[in-house]
Amino acid sequence: MKYPSVAQGIFRDRPNRFIAHVEIGGKSTTVHVKNTGRCKELLLPGSRVILNHSDNPNRKTEYDLVAVYKEGLGLVNIDSQAPNHVVSEWLAHQNFSYVKPEYTYGQSRIDFYMEREVDGEIEKYLMEVKGCTLERSGVGYFPDAPTERGVKHLRELAKATKEGYHALLAFVIAMPKVNRVLPNVETHPEFGVALAEAKAAGVQVLELPCRVEEDELVIVSDEEI
Repeated sequence: MKYPSVAQGIFRDRPNRFIAHVEIGGKSTTVHVKNTGRCKELLLPGSRVILNHSDNPNRKTEYDLVAVYKEGLGLVNIDSQAPNHVVSEWLAHQNFSYVKPEYTYGQSRIDFYMEREVDGEIEKYLMEVKGCTLERSGVGYFPDAPTERGVKHLRELAKATKEGYHALLAFVIAMPKVNRVLPNVETHPEFGVALAEAKAAGVQVLELPCRVEEDELVIVSDEEI
């Protein structure tokens, strides 16, 4: 995926989950943060950030904050909409005959439903996507904040395997130098339990590293479904 109009800035502070104050060209500007997570280890005063300019004249903010440089790691994309976007592009090359985003299954909205014909039979797939932006010592961790929604999705995927679906959880690793993702049990122990239960039920976990550029995010994984 490409960002059409990027700019650089210096992060100053974040009054709430939705906005931040960023210095752009020496001027303090209020921008929209495209991630409601904590990002406490990333959005540090003085950090260099990447913004995408909006051409919508009705918006209150002119820019979206989409990425940040982390010392010792590199550029981290924190745009919470980006993981689904890049997975959609990636799935287009995974030999599926049908892909539907935002698919209702049980009591949840699952990110993708896919179909593939194998030996004359239609195989059905469900995939939930999670963006990973938390890094410690070269390892990715998810989530960076408690996520009851994430636990619910894992349990729906585990249930789906018993009903004949191929169920997948895809971690989009939106930062360089990281190829592995572990559950952040310090922050949310229940997610770790639910992930272990999902794996035991047959849910396939994909770890999808990305190439992260200031104006682009692309999955570079060799994994196939």
